[in-house]
Amino acid sequence: MERLATSWEPPTAMVLVVAVAVICCGGVVMVEGATATWCVARSNVKWEALQTALDYACGSGADCAPIQPNGLCSLPNTMMSHSSYAFNSFYQRKSKAPGSCDFAGAAYIAMTDPSYGSCVYPSSPRLVSLICH
Repeated sequence: MERLATSWEPPTAMVLVVAVAVICCGGVVMVEGATATWCVARSNVKWEALQTALDYACGSGADCAPIQPNGLCSLPNTMMSHSSYAFNSFYQRKSKAPGSCDFAGAAYIAMTDPSYGSCVYPSSPRLVSLICH
């Protein structure tokens, strides 16, 4: 499928909220808020720093196949777009561990889904608070 997009911009107001219940202490844990998060590249970072961070992410466990030529996320073919996808893949695969969305200051945690068209950025909810009944 051919895409015509020449630049990538994240959706402006889409936040995924997920409700879950698990067994805890013999009762049910109520999740007051669980929000999905994504790791994306900062727009003010130099190209070279993004390339270094992209190389690290792809070489350290990120799934970078979708940003390869003809991949679902290969277009737009920009450093910002490819870095964001790789950073998010690394972040998700590291279970959102502290520091897994930093890349020497080249990335940040976003609350809006950067997915576009057929390019879906994986996410899993982050628990905000739990109440055990």
